[in-house]
Amino acid sequence: MTTPRSVALERLAYTLAAPVLAVAPNVYPGSPVNTVVQLAGAAGIGGWALAARSDEPGAGRKILRWTPLVLAAAVDVAAGHTTGFGPYWLDGLLAATWAAAGSFVLPFSRHARRRHRPALAAPAPQLAPAVAAPAPPRARQDDGADMLTREARMMWENAGMPARTHVVKATRNPGTRVDLTLLLRASETGRPITGLSPEAVGAVFGVPASDVVLSDVAVQPGRQGGPGWMEARITPEANARRRTKPTPQERWTDRVARPKGGAPGSELVHTTRDDVRAVTFYRAKMADSTESPRIDLPKVCRALNLPEDDSCVFVLIDGSEFLISAFDEPPLSQTFPATRELLTPDAKGMYVCGFTITGQPVKTMVYQHDKNAAAHGLTLGVSRSGKTQFFAINMAAQSLDGQVVWLSTVRKDEKTTTLGRYIDRQGSNALWMARQLRAAKALCEIRAEMPWPHDGQPHDYKPGDPRCPYRQLNVYADEFMTAAQDALYGEFIQKDGEDLTVTGLKYGIGFNPAGQSPFAHNGFSTEMKDNLRQNSRPVIFNMGSPGATRKAAEGTMEHAYDVPTIPARYSRSEGSAIERAIRGEADPENGVSTGGVAVIVLDNGRAVLMRSLFADFDTDLAELFPDEVNRLTDYEISELDKRGLWFDWNEPEPRPGEFWPEPDEEDEGESRPRRGGGGKGGGRGSKSGGLRAQQVASPRQALEAIKSLTDA
Repeated sequence: MTTPRSVALERLAYTLAAPVLAVAPNVYPGSPVNTVVQLAGAAGIGGWALAARSDEPGAGRKILRWTPLVLAAAVDVAAGHTTGFGPYWLDGLLAATWAAAGSFVLPFSRHARRRHRPALAAPAPQLAPAVAAPAPPRARQDDGADMLTREARMMWENAGMPARTHVVKATRNPGTRVDLTLLLRASETGRPITGLSPEAVGAVFGVPASDVVLSDVAVQPGRQGGPGWMEARITPEANARRRTKPTPQERWTDRVARPKGGAPGSELVHTTRDDVRAVTFYRAKMADSTESPRIDLPKVCRALNLPEDDSCVFVLIDGSEFLISAFDEPPLSQTFPATRELLTPDAKGMYVCGFTITGQPVKTMVYQHDKNAAAHGLTLGVSRSGKTQFFAINMAAQSLDGQVVWLSTVRKDEKTTTLGRYIDRQGSNALWMARQLRAAKALCEIRAEMPWPHDGQPHDYKPGDPRCPYRQLNVYADEFMTAAQDALYGEFIQKDGEDLTVTGLKYGIGFNPAGQSPFAHNGFSTEMKDNLRQNSRPVIFNMGSPGATRKAAEGTMEHAYDVPTIPARYSRSEGSAIERAIRGEADPENGVSTGGVAVIVLDNGRAVLMRSLFADFDTDLAELFPDEVNRLTDYEISELDKRGLWFDWNEPEPRPGEFWPEPDEEDEGESRPRRGGGGKGGGRGSKSGGLRAQQVASPRQALEAIKSLTDA
């Protein structure tokens, strides 16, 4: 056994240093050797102090490391204080003892490294036998495994038993030639399987890692489970078929339900084809029922190889489930003719006003059965979007229920004039609308005091009650926002319309404004809009762009749900736009008008896309309306006449004192402004003079007086 080189060098250093420690203090007391030895000893004492104060382990090892320096300094100091070499050569004896102790303990060689293992003499290499005897093969326990399991075990063992696991059983997947499922367990009992990856399994069987799926094993009767077991599915054949000819469920899982797909986290329930309606339904749900669907319709269309067309593909969300309808042709491009059967209200005042994309009928109300009151109406849309068509079917349904209808517009047109033949009253200017609203507002006071025949006492309106002495009145104001901004009568129209919206329901009067905006800066106050929204089913036709339609619909909803899109025209995508660009061809012009398509906001706040029923104004509308026009009662007409509100509202000039107080006689003369026909300035000037003559008794009158001062 040879001595390690570090040990031999350290012993040599002790042997050479011992005579120097004994001779230098006696022969050369002031030599630098003594100074160096003493400084080394001081450094060793400092090392002791630091090692003793340290909380880290290994303090004893550090103390032993500094011990030779401290002892050498001690020997040097002792030799310097003795006479000569001391009695009995004490200086040489101390130096020899120091060298012997250092050579035996060997502090630097044994304790210089933290995890020091004493260096031992390496054994001499021995010659190996010429031919090594092969180890006897380990006898394998026969557990009755089939041939497939035995082959899988052999390949697994040849690969070095990845992650220290054992193949318990191998099973061929049904209908495949090479796909199989492995049941694995840890080689040591009680140890979990760690470090096993699809790459390791794929390397054993020569398949890509993407064709390997590792999963946990559930506990079954007669078999354990848990972290010590694992199942590996190796499916190269099934994956190759899935990439080329996937089933609907596989296509949905791989392309739609993936994290960056059109509906992440969803599951396809089933696919249904309706050849009669030429539509395919994809019904799906969220894997986690507590999540809400997040659907990107263009992504879903691309994943399912459907045309990205809003006019043919629609989505309907219901909680954690949703339905995607893919039509061959735009479903809302067809026409649904209005019939008296569809427009006749039922016992709850509901009638069919249109049909959805799925062919379901959509109903709206002529009165509120649950609230025991009349119903308001709100219709929005740009010109030629279908508002007047909807007026026709709504008025027909109200007339079939025995209700009275008044219609006012800002400008005269063919359709409103035609409707005037089937309703009580109709006019076409801002003055007519102001007179209409003023008369309806007065009817609230008249009906509040109108006795009922069964007890002679007045009561609130009860729809469907045969004892009610009056009929429900429905006041329509088309282009209400334009009329509310009229220079002469806009203020009266806006104020009376707001009052009628608030107070009219309990007296059987419903207000039905229409226009192109439901917002305050266009004539709708917040109070008015809230009452219309809560007591009607708002209908929003095309507002000019999908964004404007969505904004208008959200303005009529208490909570902003997803609002369907109404495109400017229904058009199918024909061919490739890229190919047409390369060939320099024009895009096909195959648009179909979306007039009559609207978003209706139902009672639960959900917005539904529908196609309203079509009333053909080119034919006789008498088939939709009752034979006789419903009118006000004689009592109501006489009371309105007493108030000076029942006359021919088509008179071009306002009557004296109809809207503004008459000026005093002293104001008459050349400077007297003309009312009505005197032009914009004259009308406002006459109103201002009257307001200044009135006594201010309320905040509203004060506000009107302030407004009048701006025209002084």
